[in-house]
Amino acid sequence: MENSPQSNTSALFNTDFCLRLTSQILENEAPKGSNFVASPSSLHVMLSLIAAGSKGQTLQQLLHFLGSTSVGDLNLLSSKIISTVASPTENLEGGPLLSFVNGAWLDQRFILKPSFQEIAKDFYEAEIKNVDFEAKAKEVVEEVNLWARMATNGLVKQLLPDKSLDSETALVLANALYFKGAWDQQFDPSMTQQRDFHLLNGQIVQAPFMTTKIFMRHLYGSFDGYKVLQIPYQSGQDARKFSMYFFLPSEQDGLPNLIQMVKLNSGFLNQQFKTNLERLPQLWIPKFKFSYEFEASETMKDMGLRLPFKPGEMTEMVDTGNGDDGIYVSDIFHKSYIEINEEGTEAAASTAVRFKCCAIIPTPSFVADHPFL
Repeated sequence: MENSPQSNTSALFNTDFCLRLTSQILENEAPKGSNFVASPSSLHVMLSLIAAGSKGQTLQQLLHFLGSTSVGDLNLLSSKIISTVASPTENLEGGPLLSFVNGAWLDQRFILKPSFQEIAKDFYEAEIKNVDFEAKAKEVVEEVNLWARMATNGLVKQLLPDKSLDSETALVLANALYFKGAWDQQFDPSMTQQRDFHLLNGQIVQAPFMTTKIFMRHLYGSFDGYKVLQIPYQSGQDARKFSMYFFLPSEQDGLPNLIQMVKLNSGFLNQQFKTNLERLPQLWIPKFKFSYEFEASETMKDMGLRLPFKPGEMTEMVDTGNGDDGIYVSDIFHKSYIEINEEGTEAAASTAVRFKCCAIIPTPSFVADHPFL
């Protein structure tokens, strides 16, 4: 899905990260024969904010992982993503509905460092709340889940698992992305029919497929090893133009090879694919809806990002009162949802990162229940 061609280097880095992440998830999920949907942009923005609170080798590893040379570039890219996706102050009739929000829940024992708080608010438009993880961890889980549910129009129902936060939690950062758009040329539901769909593991399943009248023309392109179908969304009064791109491998089991090919071609998704209006005698698109969730920290480690999950150099985010002990990433929760039908697309994604303090401050107490002077 895209809204306009991008040519700047930071945007190339962003899409390269998207492809590496997609490839890693596909490698993990392909043996299961299951569908998956994820939002690399949601994870990229979250990791960029984490980079703003890091230093030393941890920062350098994050920059390398995200394909950037500076925190400043990451902040600018994230700000651009958020401002592009964010809905206008007034809904523009006929256009897609979009939103991208960020939030932070900080334990009341600590304070955000002024420089990080400024970045979180100015570039990421994050809403920051003080909470009590010691006494009200369960309530904070419910609060974050309600926030994500409302930000995704109810599509992400439980971002944080039960009991995922406790007294050792210092900070939670989260974001939520939502999209709903109607096709510029909608499909006729009466023409939808069951057809065979070929899974990567060789199995064949029945699925509902949408189609259009044979005389309709579609934006189509044929390339070496794959085909591209571009389906625009209605824009109405919205100046932004959004389309969904389907990349179909020529071979039924060609998806892993296609992903590997685009991984090796830096900036693949940023090129302008030449699609022309053509009549397609055979056009069948599966109608589907599904959700996917995973704890992303192990995936990040498999891709080479390890230092943020260790205590040491994430010291530019929170003032813990313990010198330079700082905090570190404990868990990364990610949930996504997509539905494609005859009318259009509805999709959502949300990411939450839990941080632990390297040295939690013990709660002061004075209980004189033994001999004293």
